Amino acid sequence: MTYAPEVSVVIPTRSRPDLVTRAVTGVLAQTMDDLEIVVVVDGPDEGTVAALSAIPDPRLRVLLQPVKGGAPHARNTGAGAARGRWTAMLDDDDEWLPGKLEVQLKLAHSARAAAPIVASRLLNRTPRAESVMPRRLPGPDEPVSEYLTVRRGLFYGDGFIQTSTILAPAELFRRVPFTVGLRRQQELDWTLRAVRHDDVELIVAPDALVIWHQDENRERISLEMPWRQQLEWLRRSRDLFTPRAYAAFTMSVLSSMAAPTRSAKVFGELLREARTHGRPGAIDYLTFLQIWGLPPGLRHRLRDKVLGRGRAARADAAR
Repeated sequence: MTYAPEVSVVIPTRSRPDLVTRAVTGVLAQTMDDLEIVVVVDGPDEGTVAALSAIPDPRLRVLLQPVKGGAPHARNTGAGAARGRWTAMLDDDDEWLPGKLEVQLKLAHSARAAAPIVASRLLNRTPRAESVMPRRLPGPDEPVSEYLTVRRGLFYGDGFIQTSTILAPAELFRRVPFTVGLRRQQELDWTLRAVRHDDVELIVAPDALVIWHQDENRERISLEMPWRQQLEWLRRSRDLFTPRAYAAFTMSVLSSMAAPTRSAKVFGELLREARTHGRPGAIDYLTFLQIWGLPPGLRHRLRDKVLGRGRAARADAAR
């Protein structure tokens, strides 16, 4: 009989052996050890295979994809091969704190729904600053689409979910696979489709259990700005959002991608999209105007000053 661990951890990776080694090491340091790690190498990658082969732990399995299929496809492959009752997702450039799985499993076992999605807060770490997200937890009976998109201030992160924080029943990942080909908002898309099922609820652990490394000097999907493709996805996915959430996403996340065009035509198109198919609030208009009116670098510095702690403060706290 094949051994079935409590948790399967799925890590898609490609051409980042040092980073995926760090991610695997963080999983192996968890305070619960009834787990397996399924690393899906997304296409030919001898360096990554060699680095993983040097980790002498039988809980690590490596699946080799013959051709590159993208992170959503690799996650689906890993979820399909998972042996555990629960599956947790981890991006290769992120890192877990030691108690992550133990905390989430306690919440999962006490959930009302049969198929809970358990996420958590995270440490959003950039070369410039560090902050904790999400800044608040979901409210009672708050629509998930509104929790994840509607801002209460001018900066993102009030409600938030990121792939490396997600733990859910293995069966749910097979029932609701990640959308292959979607470049951005993969976790938002997956979560909103999953919570439409009657047996699913979203739970967010109040502790920061993940380090989200946003190294701005290397390639990462979250730094790409394919705003036109995201608009097409949003229009196809309109039924996943409340009108309030649809407007908030259009005027904040989508506008952040489109604003570097400095195009009055695009400005007007997104404003009409939000007003025609959504219900903007005052904070959405303020967000929209500051995104389009301020250079991205200035917005980032203001956000870090208001929400984050600089390197010096982080160093002091570590002493």
